[in-house]
Amino acid sequence: MTPNTAPARLGVQLQPQHATYTQIRDAVLRMEDLGVDVVFNWDHFFPLSGDPDGLHFEAWTMLGAWAEQTDRVEFGSLVNCNSYRNADLQADMARTLDHISARGGDAGRFIFGTGSGWFERDYDEYGYGFGTVGSRLDDLAEALPRVKARWAKLNPAPTRDIPIMIGGKGEQKTLRLVAEHADIWHSFVRPDELGHKLDVLARWGEKVVRDVSGITISNELPRRSLDDAYADALHDAGVRLFTLGLSGPHYDDTAVKHWLAWRDRRNEQAGVRAA
Repeated sequence: MTPNTAPARLGVQLQPQHATYTQIRDAVLRMEDLGVDVVFNWDHFFPLSGDPDGLHFEAWTMLGAWAEQTDRVEFGSLVNCNSYRNADLQADMARTLDHISARGGDAGRFIFGTGSGWFERDYDEYGYGFGTVGSRLDDLAEALPRVKARWAKLNPAPTRDIPIMIGGKGEQKTLRLVAEHADIWHSFVRPDELGHKLDVLARWGEKVVRDVSGITISNELPRRSLDDAYADALHDAGVRLFTLGLSGPHYDDTAVKHWLAWRDRRNEQAGVRAA
């Protein structure tokens, strides 16, 4: 299925900041009940907005609870920071979440979203070497083959080919990694810039000898407005996974309901159905 014929899907990032875990847990269930396709958290150790020392929770342990409490939605981090955990450990954690979320069925629901990391406070306070943008991307490039190699060795194996989502937009390193490894590419690229980035991705696909036409394009929806025209432009440019970030403590779902209706309308117009 090519991106242009794939259904539009909605992912909601429940940012694990400024909320109790009870509030986060209840928001996850509400998102599933509303019909959201994917629920994400993020992989940081401190809030990114508001009180910098406000309430905050760790990502991967939280995902274990999500895997058990949900029945339908896919889930993951938007995105994992490669720097914080050994690559083989990441693979094993991902495989375990995959099995938990299968709930005795045929396939799990975990999405392995990953990136090179950027939030310096996380690194400094938890004792990781921050390095440079380039060195962190090089570390990610070294880690991704190890993750996939570990998946091939684990017993039991993952229940499915765990989708890899890579976040970022850099043309020299990130998009090459997307071309080599990703099933989903996530960025914040504007609609008028997206065509150029997809051309760069296609050229990297030629260089690494991989057909990139099946990569799902993911992008962020407007955070402070319900701008259908902007979302329509992203859709027309090839985006099929639309993400919306919500912060605690209340995780207001007003915008979620709007974008679910927009998703359904776009899919009906295209004659496709969300997975």
